[in-house]
Amino acid sequence: MKMKRILLAVWKVVRNKYVAVTLIFLLFIFFLGENNVLVTHKLKRDVAELNREIELLENDIKRDSAEAESLIGNIDALETYGREHYYMKRDNEDIYIIKD
Repeated sequence: MKMKRILLAVWKVVRNKYVAVTLIFLLFIFFLGENNVLVTHKLKRDVAELNREIELLENDIKRDSAEAESLIGNIDALETYGREHYYMKRDNEDIYIIKD
């Protein structure tokens, strides 16, 4: 009985045309529209992920720039870098690559 009274009171309020239009408008804005709450939440999550990726890439750029600066004037360091990363060799050498 008590639940029925509550439902009847709620129905009386919702039956008012202004309240009904407002509820339909809010339903549309929050759940059915093109820019609803779910889409907005997903976009915010994507933006945060992209910002983290930007930070990582900026750190990589700084590290690579520092490495490039150290290689510019130093021929021995440049040769070592080429041998380690690009498997460069001299004409009279053989290189054997052992993979785990």
